[in-house]
Amino acid sequence: MKININRDQDINLLIITGGYFSLIITGSLLKKMRLEAGLTQSELARLVSVSQAHIAKIEGGRVDPRLSTVNKILQILTSKQRGKKCGDIMTREVITVTPKEKIRKVSEIMVKHGISQIPVVDDGKVIGMITEEGIVRNLSSNIAEEPVEKIMEPPLPTVSEDTDVSVIKPLLGVHPGVLVVKRGELVGIITRSDLLKVI
Repeated sequence: MKININRDQDINLLIITGGYFSLIITGSLLKKMRLEAGLTQSELARLVSVSQAHIAKIEGGRVDPRLSTVNKILQILTSKQRGKKCGDIMTREVITVTPKEKIRKVSEIMVKHGISQIPVVDDGKVIGMITEEGIVRNLSSNIAEEPVEKIMEPPLPTVSEDTDVSVIKPLLGVHPGVLVVKRGELVGIITRSDLLKVI
């Protein structure tokens, strides 16, 4: 089947026609799909590997997007698992530590609860992560008494409770977990093991 692709910059339409179908993708349609998926422009931009400004231009019909970009956006916004939200599978009551907490205490918490990573929170905001791997990588004779802030890593990516589970798949391919926030506050965490539960 031959596929013809036509672009009309005046109305910013990507028209894909073939033997049995004709599909019109507009910026407003992509925006509607993004909102239904529970994603912000910034979250979608990160997943597509473009800037938030570029997503805004696509949705506003102010740019003629490449076919590869449109395809990637559609792959992210459409999935067999549509309807399953991050809020449905996240682990609630997230254990956190402060940047001044001693690494010895953090290690004890990890062993007790069987976890390998803990968000570092300061004044109600996640500012980093302390991980089992990070502790091992920085082992020294006095590591136990060092503060978390000395070896903490950047925070994990954040998503909203309404974000589709399918959207975080590529994130978990790169990061060990994803943080779930509501109005800027940490409400949950999703790890690879959480995702395995919904396969």
